[in-house]
Amino acid sequence: MKLLKIVVPKPFNVKHHLTIFLQPSHGHHPFSSSLLQPHETLSFSTPITPSILLDSIHSSQWHFIEHLTPHLTPSLISSTLSNLHQSPQLVHQFLTHLDNNNHPHCHLDLSTTCLAACILYRLPSPKPAIHLFKQLIHRHGDGIVTKNLIFDELVRARDHFNAKTTVVFDFLVRAYCELKKPNDALEFFYIMKERGVVPNTETCNQMLSLFLKLNRTQTAWALYAEMFRMQIKSSVCTFNIMINVLCKEGKLKKAKEFIGHMEVLGIKPNVITYNTIIHAYCLRGRLKAARLIFQTMKDKGLEPDSFTYNSFISGMCKGGMLDEASALLGNMLEFGLVPNAVTYNALIDAYCNKGDLDKAFAFRDEMINKGIMPSPVTYNMFIHALFMEGRMGEADNMITEMRGKGMNPDTVTYNILINGYCRCGDTKKAFSLFDEMARKRIQPTLVTYTSLIYVLGKRGRMKEADELFKKIQQEGLLPDIIMFNALIDGHCAKGNIERGFQLLKEMDQMKVLPDEVTYNTLMQGYCREGKVEEARKLIDEMKRRGIKPDHISYNTLISGYSKRGDMKDAFRVRDEMLTTGFNPTLLTYNALIHGLCKNREGEHAEELLREMVSKGITPDDSTYLSLVEAMNADDLPGGK
Repeated sequence: MKLLKIVVPKPFNVKHHLTIFLQPSHGHHPFSSSLLQPHETLSFSTPITPSILLDSIHSSQWHFIEHLTPHLTPSLISSTLSNLHQSPQLVHQFLTHLDNNNHPHCHLDLSTTCLAACILYRLPSPKPAIHLFKQLIHRHGDGIVTKNLIFDELVRARDHFNAKTTVVFDFLVRAYCELKKPNDALEFFYIMKERGVVPNTETCNQMLSLFLKLNRTQTAWALYAEMFRMQIKSSVCTFNIMINVLCKEGKLKKAKEFIGHMEVLGIKPNVITYNTIIHAYCLRGRLKAARLIFQTMKDKGLEPDSFTYNSFISGMCKGGMLDEASALLGNMLEFGLVPNAVTYNALIDAYCNKGDLDKAFAFRDEMINKGIMPSPVTYNMFIHALFMEGRMGEADNMITEMRGKGMNPDTVTYNILINGYCRCGDTKKAFSLFDEMARKRIQPTLVTYTSLIYVLGKRGRMKEADELFKKIQQEGLLPDIIMFNALIDGHCAKGNIERGFQLLKEMDQMKVLPDEVTYNTLMQGYCREGKVEEARKLIDEMKRRGIKPDHISYNTLISGYSKRGDMKDAFRVRDEMLTTGFNPTLLTYNALIHGLCKNREGEHAEELLREMVSKGITPDDSTYLSLVEAMNADDLPGGK
């Protein structure tokens, strides 16, 4: 290493010299700090003084400062910040370059960070100060002791600059909110309250909004009540959030009443206020009530926007009112409102579900003609619909088109594909896609794993299904009712009812509530083995658990008794089914006719055939097959 004596260039306005150890690279002038390469290092044999650092900042020698970074101590940075406290923009630039360098030894300590925050808060945007607090949280953790230390340091920093502001405390709360740390935000809120610092309305709104997004409605109400106690004024944004909370809780009448509270307090509801309630009513299919809110909104002089119409179009599509939804799209265009991907996706989804892909593709073409690009959601809907119709080649073409437009398949896309191939019984292709997800680091979901367990069950590969089930839990995922049902079905189909009941116990341990599908599957397993009495007992267990048996439950028992020829018990279950409010289905009649024919009770079977036809139930091949078999055995009149 060569010892060079370098005079600091004039822009730094420094009178003394620095002795620098420098490893020069070939072809570069050894005296130019701006030509240093990433692999080169600076080593200062004399201390870097505040005046050198200040002159470097004032003259915007940022490249030189980045090379100084490893040698900057917290005390030196603090001293510099104190001298620059009247120049928040310059402080922001300085800290940005320190941040860009990302040297492990140049991180600001707690005291220095708080000093910096008490300067940056004066910038027009709160983002730099909030970013600084996010870094602080990452470095120092988020325990209650740390929060108190941060509060104390912010007080000292504020006093150091003789500042009266409290907004720096608000910015820390907002940093917790942006990091999705609701509990930490709430803890610091209460520290502020205890220390006599009142959070501002915008900070409270950000907390309320986070609680709403996380579905923590009770916490939102607790904070809202605290705002009243602390006399923090609510804004129109506050009311809009709380109206949204009420809508999420299904309390739509109270949500409407909240508009009255707003007006009493002199806060005028805006379009967002009404849109929130309209959306909630449309989501629940209550379009008539939504139209009344819509009219009130217009009477108040507020013009509906695209979101208003999107809510109605989505509600109509879900209610099967596709013609009305299409007409409403036309109205939007007449009023000069611009539809977006959400508008068209609602219509495309409705027509895909209806099986009218021609109409769905027509809307896709219309949105493209209007300059609205299909989103991954649009493609996923088409891919799902094409798979449902068995049009695999076209589904693959959609994926190719999707990639061609720079949109990579996401988790939903892969789930659709995997589920589609599982339903087709193509285990190899399904697991190939699953492996592709891993290679592309796309996280599988419960839906992904459930599809794979389903296909393994259908193929009788229950050892592999159990191993996958175990892996899911090891990854920290909690199996849901659908996954349990798929696994139970696979084991029962293979005759391993004991494993099915073992899984039922595991459900209880994991607090996953069984449903009628769970019990129907177990009942079918018993009936396959001729253990109809054991299956019958499960009906009683269902009722004790508060699970209402459905027509499948009764049909399973009727079929079980009929196969054994126990027609008296089969008709007893049929009668119970009728008193419970379920009408016999094709499966009910087929099971009873089959049992009667098996018992050579042809006349009774014919009576049931006439009964089912009179009820508008069309016999199928299974019905006639039972009757033909009986006729061939000379069991029915006229069969000779």
